[in-house]
Amino acid sequence: MSIMASITMEPRIATGPAIPPRSRDKAALATVERACRYIESQREVGAGVVRLTDLGAHCRMSPWHLQRLFKQVMGVTPRQYADAHRVRRLKDGLQQGESVAGATFDAGYGSSSRVYERAAAELGMTPATYRKGGLGAEIGFAIAPSPLGRLLAAATPKGVCFVGIGEDDRALESELRGEFPKAAAIRRDEGRLGSAMATILAYLEGSQPHIDLPVDIRATAFQRRVWEELRRIPYGETRSYGEIAEAVGAPRAVRAVGRACATNPVALIVPCHRVVREDGSLSGYRWGLARKQALLEREGDR
Repeated sequence: MSIMASITMEPRIATGPAIPPRSRDKAALATVERACRYIESQREVGAGVVRLTDLGAHCRMSPWHLQRLFKQVMGVTPRQYADAHRVRRLKDGLQQGESVAGATFDAGYGSSSRVYERAAAELGMTPATYRKGGLGAEIGFAIAPSPLGRLLAAATPKGVCFVGIGEDDRALESELRGEFPKAAAIRRDEGRLGSAMATILAYLEGSQPHIDLPVDIRATAFQRRVWEELRRIPYGETRSYGEIAEAVGAPRAVRAVGRACATNPVALIVPCHRVVREDGSLSGYRWGLARKQALLEREGDR
C-alpha cells in the first residue's frame, strides 16, 4: 500500500523546510524568501491559489525559473507551499475558537464545502472535530517483546499511527500519549493490534523483508515525499540524507530530510534507520543508535 494514499496532514503543519542558512547563493535565497512572504500575505478569499505569473512578476523573475528555484530551496512548489500555509491559517483560526465558516473564509477558501471535501487529507478529521481539539480520536495500542526490546504499536481505525521501541512499557506509553495529547481515548487493545504486531515482529525476526501495513500519519507535503522515498530503499541497503534530498527534488534540503526522519512516527514501517551520513556513518535515531546499528546489521546479514 502506498504511503501517499494513506497519510493525512499533521495539525502542526509546517509550510516547508527552513531555508538553509549557509547557502552560497544569498540572492537566490532572498528571492525565495520574498516569494514566501508574498504567498503568506495573500489573505483574501480565494487568494490561497497564487498564480505563478503574479509571483514571478512580484519577484522580478520568469515564472518557470522561479518555480524551479523555489522547489530547489524549499523542497515543495509555490503551489504546495501556498496550500500548506492556507491550511495552517485555517487551523490557527479553528484553534482560536473561530467558527468553521469564519476560519474557512479567513484562510482564503472560497467555501466550507471545499474544506470538508479535503478534510481527511488536510486536517486528519472534519473541521468541526479539529476545532474541538481532535476530540473523538480513538487509539488502541499493544506492547510485546521483540529482538530490539519492548515494541509498542498503536493504531486508529484507519491504520497504524505510532511505532516505538524501548525498554520500559510505561515510558513507551507515555511517548505515545505525548504524540497524541488530544485523543479522546488511548487504551490497550491487544486484539485490535494483533495482526499489525505480528507483521512488525515477523520483520524484526527476519522472516519478512517488508512491512506492508496501512498507516494513519499526519504530515507536511515535504515529509510525505521523504517518507515515501524511504519506503523505496531496498531491504539491506542504505541511502545518505543528501541522496534522499536529491531524490525528492530538493538537493539543498538535507537538514529538512534529517528532521523528517527524526519526526517519523511509524519507525520500521517507514524505515528511517536506512538513512546514514554521506560517509556511511550512523547519525541520530529516535530509538537509539544501537538499535539502528542492529537493524542495519540484521538486514545486511540477510
